[in-house]
Amino acid sequence: MNNALRLPCAACALALVLALGGCANMSHRDRNTVTGAAVGAVAGSVLTGGSPIGTVGGAAVGGVIGNEIGRRR
Repeated sequence: MNNALRLPCAACALALVLALGGCANMSHRDRNTVTGAAVGAVAGSVLTGGSPIGTVGGAAVGGVIGNEIGRRR
């Protein structure tokens, strides 16, 4: 990995870990929504080459999918 990308990637990973630590009081459906949004954001970013619009779009779609999965359980 390029040295210029290591710090931002590490910062994102740390932010994700800290954010998920705040999920202790969330319902199962809320956790599924947040997880879906996080996975969707990463997938959207990867698929669009790091485009901010792709990242936000992926997060939105992933959040909706996670919410729907949480609702069915």
